[in-house]
Amino acid sequence: MATPPVLPQLPTNFEANPPPMGPTPPQQPPGTDMTGICFRDQLWLNTYPLDRNLVFDYFALSPFYDWTCNNEQLRSQSIHPLDLSHLLKMTGTEYMLSEVMEPHLFVFRKQKRDSAEKVTPMLTYYVLDGSIYQAPQLCSVFAARVGRALYYISKAFGTAASKLEKIGYGIALLLTFSLLSRSDQISFVIEGYISCFQFE
Repeated sequence: MATPPVLPQLPTNFEANPPPMGPTPPQQPPGTDMTGICFRDQLWLNTYPLDRNLVFDYFALSPFYDWTCNNEQLRSQSIHPLDLSHLLKMTGTEYMLSEVMEPHLFVFRKQKRDSAEKVTPMLTYYVLDGSIYQAPQLCSVFAARVGRALYYISKAFGTAASKLEKIGYGIALLLTFSLLSRSDQISFVIEGYISCFQFE
């Protein structure tokens, strides 16, 4: 596999001044939730094509990139950073290009390699029309959906209680919402108790 040309370090959207020569450390520790930010370097995109051979060099400019990964070791040896024949012989953190729809979408999977056959997925990133994002983890998406559902259920009970009071029912509502969140599971308990129904 031909190695891509060595690309100069260009200023990014996150810095007012050009970065110093050589690799710069990530702005946040690797593995941090960075789903709220987006990276785009229009100068790089205007200079180089965004294809499967150069997209990793573009991704490496972003704050999502972990400079301690196996791919960076290959880059320092002038080997293409996504060369699977070399990555399979290494252990540690690496990035793999899992989905490609040139030139619009590239999906990177960050994973921990223990052996040639054993890998543990960590995070997913995608490059969509030149903008790089961290994909949210499933537990975060689920927690947000559950939180939204609990809000609307609580609002519905409040509305029902106020209407029942207006039409002459004595009502006591007790709602307990508990959202238990852990990294491996999310569960929620909804308890509703309605008492003192009396006709006046």
